[in-house]
Amino acid sequence: MTRFLLAHRHEPADCRFTYAAWRGFDSPLRRRPALSSCRSGGHQLWWVVEAACTAEALAQLPPYLARRSDATEVEHVPIP
Repeated sequence: MTRFLLAHRHEPADCRFTYAAWRGFDSPLRRRPALSSCRSGGHQLWWVVEAACTAEALAQLPPYLARRSDATEVEHVPIP
């Protein structure tokens, strides 16, 4: 499996739609914490997921979020 960083950005007025999109959507990401900058005004969300490919990684998000998100392949590296 490959590790991906999912990054989603939305407008301040779209916060309610971003959170409502999860209702009824079955995903391993549901009810797990995500990183968010909404409270500080950044209106971005991030998740680290494992998937076989970019499409599979984005499929863990509701379609409303997936269409507005990027998936970047990442890995842990030692920092000297």
